[in-house]
Amino acid sequence: MELRISGRHIEVTPALRDHMEAGLRKLASHFDKVIDAEVVLDVEKHRHIAEVNLHANGIRIHSKESSLDMYASMDAVLHKLEKQCLKYKARINRHQPRSHKEALATYNHVSIAPGIGNGNGHTEPLPAHREIERKTLSMKPLTVDEAVLQLELTEDLFLVFSNADTSQVNVLYKSHDGSFGLIEPQF
Repeated sequence: MELRISGRHIEVTPALRDHMEAGLRKLASHFDKVIDAEVVLDVEKHRHIAEVNLHANGIRIHSKESSLDMYASMDAVLHKLEKQCLKYKARINRHQPRSHKEALATYNHVSIAPGIGNGNGHTEPLPAHREIERKTLSMKPLTVDEAVLQLELTEDLFLVFSNADTSQVNVLYKSHDGSFGLIEPQF
């Protein structure tokens, strides 16, 4: 397992490094193949923040916790990661696939955002957008179920993935009520 620990506004001491390595070694026992773990320890005013990105068995698990003490933040983030790992394993080991009808009702909900209108049926031109940040994504083919699992394990609001069933790029997003939406292109 490749482990990268970095600090923002804090020096990563050998004691902090050893504490995090020991906790991540325990988590690695849950997976067959842990590729890497990226840890960022940060101090902002009085908050000590620990953030971990774990890549294992083809999934990414993200967790972030903060408290008044760095060791407490590290313990909390490790506990949260362990809960996420156990949730992932339970879902894999459950062996109770959803019925086709239930899966379609849950995952194939597509929402279309309304345009900006002035009330009389005419839409105003949208303001010009500027690019803020650009990221490149690895487009590993996933089924919709795998994409939902991946999104549940992260704190992201959406996931762009290559749908293994249709070979098209899809976007899966979390709604404010906790349900998921899937955006599929139509050509």
